[in-house]
Amino acid sequence: MLSAGNPFPNFSLPNQDGKITRLSDFTGQWLVVYFYPKDDTPGCTIQGKSFTATKADFDVAGIKVIGVSADDVASHKNFCNKFAFTIDLLADTDSSLMKALGIGQVEWKGMKFWERTSFVVDPKGMIRKVYEKVSPEGHEKVLLDDIESMKAKAA
Repeated sequence: MLSAGNPFPNFSLPNQDGKITRLSDFTGQWLVVYFYPKDDTPGCTIQGKSFTATKADFDVAGIKVIGVSADDVASHKNFCNKFAFTIDLLADTDSSLMKALGIGQVEWKGMKFWERTSFVVDPKGMIRKVYEKVSPEGHEKVLLDDIESMKAKAA
Protein backbone atom coordinates (compact mmCIF):
# COMPACT_ATOMS: atom_id res chain seq x y z
CA MET A 1 0.00 0.00 0.00
CA LEU A 2 1.19 3.50 -0.75
CA SER A 3 2.07 5.39 2.41
CA ALA A 4 2.71 8.89 3.70
CA GLY A 5 5.25 10.70 1.55
CA ASN A 6 4.13 9.11 -1.73
CA PRO A 7 2.27 11.14 -4.33
CA PHE A 8 -1.40 10.24 -4.57
CA PRO A 9 -2.00 8.58 -7.97
CA ASN A 10 -3.60 10.69 -10.68
CA PHE A 11 -7.16 9.66 -11.36
CA SER A 12 -10.06 10.56 -13.60
CA LEU A 13 -13.32 9.04 -12.32
CA PRO A 14 -17.01 9.90 -12.70
CA ASN A 15 -19.00 11.06 -9.68
CA GLN A 16 -22.61 10.16 -8.92
CA ASP A 17 -23.77 12.64 -11.58
CA GLY A 18 -21.38 11.31 -14.24
CA LYS A 19 -19.12 14.39 -13.94
CA ILE A 20 -15.44 13.49 -14.33
CA THR A 21 -13.39 14.29 -11.24
CA ARG A 22 -9.59 14.43 -11.33
CA LEU A 23 -6.87 14.71 -8.71
CA SER A 24 -5.86 18.02 -10.36
CA ASP A 25 -9.29 19.44 -9.39
CA PHE A 26 -8.00 19.56 -5.80
CA THR A 27 -4.58 21.14 -6.35
CA GLY A 28 -3.89 23.62 -3.57
CA GLN A 29 -6.46 22.05 -1.21
CA TRP A 30 -6.42 19.42 1.50
CA LEU A 31 -8.30 16.31 0.43
CA VAL A 32 -9.74 13.26 2.14
CA VAL A 33 -10.26 10.30 -0.18
CA TYR A 34 -12.13 7.56 1.60
CA PHE A 35 -12.63 4.14 0.08
CA TYR A 36 -15.56 2.03 1.17
CA PRO A 37 -16.79 -1.47 0.29
CA LYS A 38 -20.32 -1.09 -1.11
CA ASP A 39 -23.13 1.41 -1.59
CA ASP A 40 -26.17 1.12 0.67
CA THR A 41 -24.63 -1.23 3.24
CA PRO A 42 -24.76 -0.45 6.98
CA GLY A 43 -21.19 0.75 7.62
CA CYS A 44 -20.96 2.61 4.34
CA THR A 45 -24.24 4.37 5.04
CA ILE A 46 -22.99 5.44 8.49
CA GLN A 47 -19.82 6.79 6.91
CA GLY A 48 -21.61 8.68 4.14
CA LYS A 49 -24.09 10.19 6.60
CA SER A 50 -21.24 11.22 8.94
CA PHE A 51 -19.30 12.98 6.18
CA THR A 52 -22.49 14.70 5.01
CA ALA A 53 -23.31 15.82 8.57
CA THR A 54 -19.83 17.33 9.00
CA LYS A 55 -19.40 18.70 5.47
CA ALA A 56 -19.71 22.30 6.70
CA ASP A 57 -16.87 21.67 9.19
CA PHE A 58 -14.67 20.29 6.41
CA ASP A 59 -15.61 23.24 4.16
CA VAL A 60 -14.70 25.78 6.87
CA ALA A 61 -11.37 23.99 7.36
CA GLY A 62 -10.71 24.09 3.60
CA ILE A 63 -10.78 20.30 3.25
CA LYS A 64 -12.53 18.49 0.40
CA VAL A 65 -13.96 14.99 0.91
CA ILE A 66 -14.67 12.37 -1.73
CA GLY A 67 -15.76 8.77 -1.34
CA VAL A 68 -14.76 6.00 -3.75
CA SER A 69 -15.99 2.46 -4.31
CA ALA A 70 -16.18 -0.02 -7.18
CA ASP A 71 -19.92 0.63 -7.56
CA ASP A 72 -21.09 2.31 -10.75
CA VAL A 73 -22.45 5.83 -11.27
CA ALA A 74 -26.11 4.74 -11.12
CA SER A 75 -25.54 2.93 -7.81
CA HIS A 76 -23.80 6.02 -6.39
CA LYS A 77 -26.63 8.26 -7.60
CA ASN A 78 -29.24 6.06 -5.89
CA PHE A 79 -27.16 5.91 -2.69
CA CYS A 80 -26.72 9.70 -2.61
CA ASN A 81 -30.40 10.32 -3.29
CA LYS A 82 -31.62 7.79 -0.74
CA PHE A 83 -29.65 9.40 2.11
CA ALA A 84 -29.34 13.01 0.82
CA PHE A 85 -25.53 12.87 0.74
CA THR A 86 -23.82 16.16 -0.07
CA ILE A 87 -20.41 14.60 -0.75
CA ASP A 88 -19.26 13.26 -4.09
CA LEU A 89 -18.91 9.53 -4.58
CA LEU A 90 -16.60 8.41 -7.37
CA ALA A 91 -17.04 5.22 -9.38
CA ASP A 92 -13.82 3.20 -9.68
CA THR A 93 -15.57 0.37 -11.51
CA ASP A 94 -12.37 -1.24 -12.80
CA SER A 95 -10.72 -0.73 -9.38
CA SER A 96 -7.71 0.91 -11.05
CA LEU A 97 -7.26 3.58 -8.36
CA MET A 98 -7.72 1.09 -5.52
CA LYS A 99 -5.16 -1.23 -7.13
CA ALA A 100 -2.70 1.66 -7.69
CA LEU A 101 -2.97 2.53 -4.00
CA GLY A 102 -2.56 -1.09 -2.92
CA ILE A 103 -5.79 -1.26 -0.92
CA GLY A 104 -6.53 -4.76 0.34
CA GLN A 105 -9.66 -6.79 -0.10
CA VAL A 106 -11.85 -8.55 2.44
CA GLU A 107 -14.40 -11.29 2.04
CA TRP A 108 -17.91 -10.76 3.38
CA LYS A 109 -20.89 -13.05 2.81
CA GLY A 110 -18.94 -14.93 0.14
CA MET A 111 -18.09 -11.80 -1.85
CA LYS A 112 -14.88 -9.78 -2.02
CA PHE A 113 -14.85 -6.07 -1.26
CA TRP A 114 -12.17 -3.40 -1.02
CA GLU A 115 -11.19 -2.56 2.54
CA ARG A 116 -12.41 0.63 4.18
CA THR A 117 -9.33 2.88 3.87
CA SER A 118 -8.87 6.66 4.00
CA PHE A 119 -6.09 8.85 2.65
CA VAL A 120 -5.24 12.43 3.59
CA VAL A 121 -3.74 14.26 0.61
CA ASP A 122 -2.02 17.60 1.07
CA PRO A 123 -2.36 20.62 -1.26
CA LYS A 124 0.64 19.40 -3.31
CA GLY A 125 -0.93 15.99 -3.97
CA MET A 126 1.21 14.07 -1.48
CA ILE A 127 -0.22 11.43 0.84
CA ARG A 128 0.15 12.69 4.40
CA LYS A 129 -1.60 9.89 6.29
CA VAL A 130 -3.28 6.55 5.60
CA TYR A 131 -5.98 5.00 7.77
CA GLU A 132 -6.49 1.28 7.25
CA LYS A 133 -9.41 -0.89 8.34
CA VAL A 134 -11.36 2.21 9.30
CA SER A 135 -14.32 2.05 11.64
CA PRO A 136 -17.08 4.22 10.13
CA GLU A 137 -18.19 5.51 13.54
CA GLY A 138 -16.54 8.88 14.27
CA HIS A 139 -13.84 8.58 11.60
CA GLU A 140 -14.71 12.00 10.15
CA LYS A 141 -13.89 13.70 13.47
CA VAL A 142 -10.52 11.93 13.68
CA LEU A 143 -9.73 13.13 10.16
CA LEU A 144 -10.69 16.73 10.92
CA ASP A 145 -8.54 16.80 14.08
CA ASP A 146 -5.57 15.11 12.41
CA ILE A 147 -5.62 17.40 9.37
CA GLU A 148 -5.88 20.51 11.56
CA SER A 149 -2.77 19.27 13.43
CA MET A 150 -0.95 18.65 10.12
CA LYS A 151 -1.86 22.12 8.89
CA ALA A 152 -0.63 23.71 12.14
CA LYS A 153 2.72 21.89 11.91
CA ALA A 154 3.14 22.95 8.28
CA ALA A 155 2.51 26.62 9.11
